[in-house]
Parts: sequence; structure tokens; C-alpha cells
Amino acid sequence: MGIISQRVTSMAVSATLAMSKKSRDLKSQGIEVVDLSVGEPDFNTPDFIKLAGIKAIEDDFSHYPPVAGFPDLQQAVCTKLKRDNNLDYKSNQIIISNGAKHSLMNIFMAMIDPGEEVIIPSPYWVSYPEMVKFVDGVPVFIETTQEADFKISPEQLEKAITPKTKLLLFNSPSNPSGMVYSQDELNALATVLAKHPEIYIVSDEIYELIVFDTKFESFAQFPFLKDRMILVNGVSKGFAMTGWRIGYIAAPAEIAAAYNKVQGQMTSAASSIAQKAAVTALLKAPSESPDLHDMVTTFKRRRDILLEMLNDIYGFKTIKPTGAFYVFPEVSALFGKSFNGRTIESGDDMADFLLEQAHVALVGGNSFGNANHIRISYATNTDKLVAAAKQIKAAVERLK
Repeated sequence: MGIISQRVTSMAVSATLAMSKKSRDLKSQGIEVVDLSVGEPDFNTPDFIKLAGIKAIEDDFSHYPPVAGFPDLQQAVCTKLKRDNNLDYKSNQIIISNGAKHSLMNIFMAMIDPGEEVIIPSPYWVSYPEMVKFVDGVPVFIETTQEADFKISPEQLEKAITPKTKLLLFNSPSNPSGMVYSQDELNALATVLAKHPEIYIVSDEIYELIVFDTKFESFAQFPFLKDRMILVNGVSKGFAMTGWRIGYIAAPAEIAAAYNKVQGQMTSAASSIAQKAAVTALLKAPSESPDLHDMVTTFKRRRDILLEMLNDIYGFKTIKPTGAFYVFPEVSALFGKSFNGRTIESGDDMADFLLEQAHVALVGGNSFGNANHIRISYATNTDKLVAAAKQIKAAVERLK
């Protein structure tokens, strides 16, 4: 009998957090590292939101909130969903949690029994399969390709469904690919799901506000799926509030109640101060937010600069992402090449090589479900992106 549970022993370490640690270790040795591994905006929380947090402190919102969240924040979520997505929800269908990651874990604990399957399109965010396995669920992956814009087809979805399928876990805009599904593409998938009323859909829409050259479409927009849809979102990405730790779900009341029961035993409510700040954030329409406009415009400009430079690197194959702040280039053309006795055989190998030789931190694609790729975040300033791309190119040229 071991000290540590088998459940934890078998859990993979988050690849993004592991790369961040490697980067910090090099920095502690006095080596300057350009960190392109992080999944958070490099912008600060807008002042009008910070002021709301300060006011909450001054107004003594320092006691336990309701487990499901303050009623005014639940209502603010309902207002946001109606205003931005034309979705009708009531407060008893909204639960506030400690970030969207916490929201997802609560969903799996509330809904998945051992052996039940969760369909996950690949590439996927690194934590999805580990969360499913942690509750003894079975992740079932649908592989996608760069040629298909990393999007699943209705035929692939139909083929992946079995009598054990409980959930489809969906993410658009996508981490790590940055791709965004259109309304027609969502409708085609929804048509498949309409034939399988036993399957529920978890739609992770945390990057909703960060889109370029396209329009965000919520998977929750189809009325015939409403009773089976669990929408996950939060304020971390679009409002640059990663450290405030506020996420939320919108779900059928029965599921929300079960989720609330789990949260009541695990963490109770999210921070009272952060909740009050989130009310102010959500009640401001995106179209009226210059902070959001500036952030998205900046990300788009960085994306274009980075893509132009990456496309000039031998062995890198890219497509243009339309959301989030990641590029997911294919690097398999470099597999088998070596430098100083190190041979590149996977995206993880490439990430380690570039950290050591280019002093650029990014994340290998293995933990995202595609070992032929690497994930590069452009949530940093343009000067650092340009320097990183030059250093990557120089390092790759050393491979023979």
C-alpha cells in the first residue's frame, strides 16, 4: 500500500505548468528566457473592474458568500448570456466557481460514473483527459488534422459515439489550436447530437471574447440541445482576470443543483471580492469596452507578426488561428534531426530543445493530443515575440 493514491500517481503533470517550472529554473540560473508557454493575457485587469474589487473590500464583502455565488453575479451571468449570446437562463441554473477549470472538474464529479465515456476532440487542452480519468471516466479522442483546421466532422462525431458515451467535451475558440467553429459547423454537429438524447454537451467557451476575422458562436444556441447543454465560461481570458479565479456554468437546473452539492463539500463559494468585481465586468457590453478592443487588436497584430516569422522557419507548418492567443505549428518535418546528440522525435522533444538551445519556452504537443505539433502563446509583447522567433530559427538551423 503506497503513501500516495493510485488516482494521483497515475495523473499526468500539467505540461504547461511543467514547462513554466523549467523556464523558471533556467531564469534562476541567470539565463534570459522568452516565455511563450503561458495561457494568460499579459494585460492587467481594467481599472473599472479593479475599482469594483476595491469597493467590495471597503463595503466589507469579507464573509462567506452562498455556495452557488452571490445572486447579483448569477443575474449578471444571465444578463450577459442574453445580451451577448441570446440565451435565456435563470439564476438557479448558474453556479459560480473558482475559475473555469474548477467548473469543469465539478461537472465531471457531478455527472460521470466509472466507465462512462467522454468524447474529446483532439488537440485538446491538457487537463481535459486527466480530469475525466480522475473521476474514473474514459476519455475517447477524435483526431483532427491541420488540413481540417483541427475541427471534427459530423461523421467523426457519429463514429465516436457508443452506448457508454455520457458527454461531449467541446472547446471553441480552441486551446491549443486557436480555431473557432462557425455556426454552420456547430449546427452540423448539433444535428448528430439530436439523434442521441442520452448524450450531454459541455461547451468550454472561456476564450469567447478573443476572436479575429470571425464571429464567436455558442454551442448553446440550439434550442433542441438546451436541456443537455452545460456551458462553461469565466472572466479570466476576456477580462484579463486570471488571478481573480471566477468561472461559471449555465446548465439545466437538475445538473446545477448536483454541481452545487459537489462544490458545497469541496470548496464552498468563490472569493466574495472577486465575485463583486466580476459583476461589474460582466455587466459591461463587450462592444462598449475599449480595454477589450485594444487587447483583441493587439493579439491579432501579434498573431500576424508571429505567423509571418514562423513561416520563414524550415520545418514549421502553420495555419492562421482565428481565436484565443496560440499558434499550433506542425514540426514533424524536423523529426529525426539531431544536435549535440539530441534527436528530435516529437513535439515535446522540440519544446525541450528550443528551451535549452533557443532559450524560448513553449509547450510540446504530446499533452495536447498531437505529438507532431508545438503550442506557442503570443500573450507577450511584440519585441519578445520577434526575438523568440529569431532565436527559434537560429536553433532549428543547427539541427542536422
